[in-house]
Amino acid sequence: MASLQAHELFAWLVVVVATLLVLKQLLAPAKKHAASPSLPWPRGLPLIGNLHQLGALPQDSLAVLATRHAAPLMLLRLGSVPTLVVSSPDAARALFQHNDRALSGRPALYAAVRLSYGLQNISFAPTEGTFWRAARRACLSELLGAPRVRGFRNAREDAAAALVAAVADASGAGAPVDLSELLIATSNRIVTRVAFGGRDDGGLEASAVLKETQSLLGAFWVADYVPWLGWIDVLRGLRGRLERNFHQLDAFYERVIDSHLNKRTSSSTGEEEEDLVDVLLRLHADPAQGGTFGSRDRIKGILTDMFIAGTDTSAATVEWTMTELVNHPDVLAKAQHEVRSVVGDGSDMVREPDLRGLEYLKLVIKESMRLHPPVPLLVPRETIEPCTVQGCEVPAGTRVLVNAKAIGAHPGAWGPDAALFVPERHSEVDAGKDFRPWVDDSFALVPFGIGRRSCPGVHFATAVVELVLANLLFSFDWSAPLGEAVDTDEVNGLTVHRKNPLVLLAKRRYVPASK
Repeated sequence: MASLQAHELFAWLVVVVATLLVLKQLLAPAKKHAASPSLPWPRGLPLIGNLHQLGALPQDSLAVLATRHAAPLMLLRLGSVPTLVVSSPDAARALFQHNDRALSGRPALYAAVRLSYGLQNISFAPTEGTFWRAARRACLSELLGAPRVRGFRNAREDAAAALVAAVADASGAGAPVDLSELLIATSNRIVTRVAFGGRDDGGLEASAVLKETQSLLGAFWVADYVPWLGWIDVLRGLRGRLERNFHQLDAFYERVIDSHLNKRTSSSTGEEEEDLVDVLLRLHADPAQGGTFGSRDRIKGILTDMFIAGTDTSAATVEWTMTELVNHPDVLAKAQHEVRSVVGDGSDMVREPDLRGLEYLKLVIKESMRLHPPVPLLVPRETIEPCTVQGCEVPAGTRVLVNAKAIGAHPGAWGPDAALFVPERHSEVDAGKDFRPWVDDSFALVPFGIGRRSCPGVHFATAVVELVLANLLFSFDWSAPLGEAVDTDEVNGLTVHRKNPLVLLAKRRYVPASK
């Protein structure tokens, strides 16, 4: 989950190593953490292992290393952490098909432990014991299952309408539109409405706190790779930022929970639609759920889950899809023709029932997520027991990085044109499938993860992305300023966004007057 900005660590360690060369641990040979010499293991350096080989975009650096060593399964040492890197669909199948349970652990990353209230959420809680299974099951049925997602239709449609209005206002004088900023605001609006019912969002203050939370979860923490040098994080100011952010987030959650409790006490009808906090408080009060949702910290940990997963990733997916569409005018025209034909001139916007007829748009989104998975290195896993892959033993305690970006661009699975944006490469049958390809024994498209640790919010995320994108295509004609191609430079973080804001020209579509 953390952004592996190893070049930053390397700069710090140049100074540290210069003063610590007399220590024995720098002179001792690296310990061999893996039992199998047959898996490629590129040589590393004392102390930092292979960290120096990771650049500003570690998913790209790891893909280059895997290609150079012909190693779709590759062992590295990142600091003192033995790490298995997965870079192809076949390697993912070989590793996960029979080892999903053994691979179901999560490393106790420094920021994640603090911001999840001691691993009391779905993303980072251990799978052993009853909490994780019960919390995931309850969240799938009560919060993120298809029926509950459909119940939040009004929140999504209202936010999509507000986005269209904001684009129309911003582009009214022919000025370029910063679509990146508007998409983040739209995602925040949807999640806030779903979580709090639009009553306790805290406005700009809450947005700023959550933005800092995402930044800290995506930062590079020395303690996660070389624990005995974790004091460097103090000098960098990261630990101070983390504590301030945690207390701000905690105070925000306390206000929200108290507000909802007061509302429940004073409400006489009980007919208001439940938001996410209402559901969690209902589970909290249920004796049968006491072991799972019995503490406020667990409610807060799951709220953090929903915010982090529900805002940044959806906005990034629409942002990258619009980037590719503007750079491929033929695909843009085809997608717009489909949306406008299905919806018709008699409607002012795309509504959720219209989405069922937008098969090509679904293929466009799949192709965008193939090339630009919002989390290109899936949330790290850790082996909770030894497992075997391709005849080689992977010891317990090995960190596992799945390079979803490398898997989605693998020529063996996608052909020699794998680097190109071609929605037609997906069959029409694919349009009706969700993002759980491993169910069909295919691991070639894994933006939402694999197996039991996959993201439970897939239905919620795809509903947001499809509706927002369809309305942008329905309401406006899009082009790049000066007719130039839009860059595809990335900036690494918890979610990978464009390095530069997506600034486009939006022209309101002409609708002929009815006779």
